[in-house]
Amino acid sequence: MRRHLLFVLLAISATANAVVIRSDVADAKYRVPASAFPALVDMPGEGHGVLIAPQWVVTAAHAAPMQGMEDEVSIGGVARKVKRVITYPGYKGLPDKLVKQAVASGDFSKAHAFLASSNDIALIELASPVTDVTPIPLYRGNKEVGMTVELVGNGATGNGTVGQDPHSSHRTVLRRAFNVIVGADARYVWYRFDPPSSALSLEGITGSGDSGGPLLIGDGSSRQLVGLASWSKYPPGHPFLSNWAPGRPFVEGLYGEIVYGVRISSYIQWIEGVISAQASTRASSVSR
Repeated sequence: MRRHLLFVLLAISATANAVVIRSDVADAKYRVPASAFPALVDMPGEGHGVLIAPQWVVTAAHAAPMQGMEDEVSIGGVARKVKRVITYPGYKGLPDKLVKQAVASGDFSKAHAFLASSNDIALIELASPVTDVTPIPLYRGNKEVGMTVELVGNGATGNGTVGQDPHSSHRTVLRRAFNVIVGADARYVWYRFDPPSSALSLEGITGSGDSGGPLLIGDGSSRQLVGLASWSKYPPGHPFLSNWAPGRPFVEGLYGEIVYGVRISSYIQWIEGVISAQASTRASSVSR
């Protein structure tokens, strides 16, 4: 229920999402086989992560397995046991109170400000190394703005004219789309769902069910991880907001929506520090 509310809150979707596509392009052009991105990780229930080292997965903190959930994830169609989940220090999920206030009042500004200041990233240590899937390298530069990125997911879908289908399963076939990063700050990169007149040929955004899914640059073996699907919003003045009122259905995935992804380059030091610390602990244990 909590993850659903995140999307209701102006697609505080964590793009947490499948792929919402152009209304004038056939869905078949967006579909790809699971083998197209074997390092994609399926979380329990819904949501994604990315294999970045043989025994490590990175994901959005709000999409990471929580206490009481299944203690395994799926990589390459194979169940992998989870040893532990490490969220970024000080991370806090969006309070239910803010969600309810926003949905009741139609004013999402406080919720969006909370999300913008949140470090929505977590690492998952697996119980044993993955030997049959190649991890994805992390992007280490700071030139994300202007990059064309590939986004991948198997969550809900729809198109930019009618929005995300509210009845679409949050576990569908794998789709991929492309978009251009138009902004960045210390925590996030973001991109916009443009209409056909100014869109890429396979433009799209993530949809409900794929929080923690990847934003990628490069192709094939040269791919690098730039971001993780986290949350989204309609900008002030968007036609949907102008005509929406509390109590009416909230439609996600319309043209003009802005999607935010965790900026991997800002968290390189933390990621590598956690992984190297655990490696040192293992080495110390073996030497005793």
